[in-house]
Amino acid sequence: MSQPDLLENAESGTSLWQDAWHRLQKNKLAIISVVVLTFVVFATVAGPWIIAATAGYTYRDQDTALGASSPSLQHWFGTDTLGRDLLTRTLYGGRISLLVGLVATAVSMILGVTYGAIAGFAGGRTDQVMMRIVDVLYALPFTIFVIILMVLFGRNIYLLFLAIGAVEWLTMARIVRSQVISLREKEFIEATRVMGFRSSRIIFQHIIPNTLGPVIIYVTLTVPQVMLLEAFLSFLGLGVQPPMSSWGVLIEDGVRTMEEYPWMLIFPSLALSATLFALNFLGDGLRDALDPKAAKE
Repeated sequence: MSQPDLLENAESGTSLWQDAWHRLQKNKLAIISVVVLTFVVFATVAGPWIIAATAGYTYRDQDTALGASSPSLQHWFGTDTLGRDLLTRTLYGGRISLLVGLVATAVSMILGVTYGAIAGFAGGRTDQVMMRIVDVLYALPFTIFVIILMVLFGRNIYLLFLAIGAVEWLTMARIVRSQVISLREKEFIEATRVMGFRSSRIIFQHIIPNTLGPVIIYVTLTVPQVMLLEAFLSFLGLGVQPPMSSWGVLIEDGVRTMEEYPWMLIFPSLALSATLFALNFLGDGLRDALDPKAAKE
């Protein structure tokens, strides 16, 4: 083969991420999930503003004279018992639920990736002590732990972000640790040691970037976990506080009035379910796309 042909073949090669993207595109459920999530994000971010500009009411506005009314042309999802537009509250609640999911997952990712990378790279007694701490924390009832935090420090939405994130990082730490253990003896890591790089530089510049595949997969599966935990806490009255809403708050309101006003439960439940299904299907698609075994098929 001539040199120009070799150069052409080299240039036409694809990276791991390009291969993963091509495989993801072949997964119809994953692509549909991306479309659904894009629509949900746009609707929850822009929807309340659009409704406020066109219809003139926000998620806070009450019409006690109207009360709970069934879906109509004026109120597509109906209204709640205080006469508040349920579509606006569902969209705003989705904004809060997604924000809790993303921020709490980011907190858990930062804690878990850093902790797991340090434990796996250090090895020996340091690794054993750090992972025994993780084992002890795993034994704690974390839902109760979050509830205690909310009771002690007040039911604050920012504390909710931190509290949920602080209890969801343990599995991430284990995943990253196992990846780091398999990477730390690789030739390129040995080369960085020989070159005299500091351990912190090796961990954050060379090891953690090579664990991003499993981390991305687990993040897409953690977001729905976190959203469900937030919905559960809101259902117990320990999550988002009125007049703010989240899907958990709206579902809790709907459960109390489901016999008389079923639409108050149906629409928030459908929104939460569709988002959770989409996130899980996307996570499954990313897992298959980033699987090294799939790349050889």
